[in-house]
Amino acid sequence: MSWAVEEWKEGLSPRVLQKIHELESQVDKLKKERQQRQFQLESLEAALHKQKQKVENEKNEAATLKRENQSLMELCDSLEKAKQKISHDLQVKESQVNIQSGQLNSSKKDIERLEQELKR
Repeated sequence: MSWAVEEWKEGLSPRVLQKIHELESQVDKLKKERQQRQFQLESLEAALHKQKQKVENEKNEAATLKRENQSLMELCDSLEKAKQKISHDLQVKESQVNIQSGQLNSSKKDIERLEQELKR
């Protein structure tokens, strides 16, 4: 079948045949170059897709970390409030203990005074 493709060239001058050969070689060369560029393009598109996926994963991870950070901040705030409440409760109880201790001392003095009176 290739002889039929070459048939149209019969009777052409050697110079024209040479030019046709050069053009055919150039076409082959350009086809190979096009294939190489197509392969490069596909490789670059695959790399781009991979990078986009990586960026998307990083965004998702950043969002997860942001939510986790927010949750931890809320937990810290909650713990700080609980600490303040416990501290306040402790101060109130210490105050009550001091008051009761004062009352106890006063009662002891009253008992001692009454015992002294009874002894008389």
